[in-house]
Amino acid sequence: MSVDFNNRMTQVRKDKNLSREQLGKLIGTSGAIIGRYERGDMKPSIEIAAKIAEALEVSLDYLVGSAAVVVKDKKMLYRLELLEKISEDDKNTILKVVDSYLKEAQLSSTQSKLM
Repeated sequence: MSVDFNNRMTQVRKDKNLSREQLGKLIGTSGAIIGRYERGDMKPSIEIAAKIAEALEVSLDYLVGSAAVVVKDKKMLYRLELLEKISEDDKNTILKVVDSYLKEAQLSSTQSKLM
């Protein structure tokens, strides 16, 4: 595990207003062990790291520094994973529709702020 894991785990835990004890309880360990992971005194096994990611509702890739973006909505993460499994043509079609909708939503939001 990298330094990114320690820092990201701590940051996400704090962002979610979870204590070390609460996170520990969610994954079946103690707050003291969570503290040791956060300080880098101990490295969690891949299984424990996956449990931590699940409890914090982020991807393991994000915690270890492989992903720059955190997806907090599990349903959105699931949809993104499904997108990875479809053909490029279908993916491009879906993304065009999403892009179009997002542009319209941004325009509407901007217009409502001006009024």
